[in-house]
Amino acid sequence: MASDAWISSSMPYLRPVEGGQGDAWGEEAAARGRRGTQRILHAGEVSAPAVVARLLGLEDGDTVVVRRRIMYLDEEPCELTDSYYPAHIAAGTGLAGTTKIRGGAVALLAELGHVGRRVREDVTARMPDVEQRELLRIGADEPVLCLERVVLDGSDRAIQADLITMPAQRQRLRYELRMG
Repeated sequence: MASDAWISSSMPYLRPVEGGQGDAWGEEAAARGRRGTQRILHAGEVSAPAVVARLLGLEDGDTVVVRRRIMYLDEEPCELTDSYYPAHIAAGTGLAGTTKIRGGAVALLAELGHVGRRVREDVTARMPDVEQRELLRIGADEPVLCLERVVLDGSDRAIQADLITMPAQRQRLRYELRMG
């Protein structure tokens, strides 16, 4: 693993940003003396890809809202993040637009009455496709980590699904679990 690998925990992205300002990614990077920014590539309604339908408990092709972003660390692309929301939750809201959301998507979901209570993540590794290599500025022989995340509310209904792709050599994922 590269000595400058970014260590990330999912927890900052599952809670609203304190004070409703900024974003969790920028705050996490700043806390480590780095600069975290993002660029929204696309936002709006789309047909749910099979993996997203499975995560959200929908039928293939059902309408969902997606926010596609490239995350940057010190101006270097470090992550491709596609966040999906059921259309009945997100259509016509800031989640369907390309402007920044004050306090982040988690805060907006909470304002809409949808609070995450449980999260499930699966991490796999594979070789990137052409588009991912170009966006992440990596070579064809550099593997990526793929994180599938689903956020569930107190009734175990899926309110958000994330598909995240990261260059493996630049990442280290950290999980802390409470026992008992």
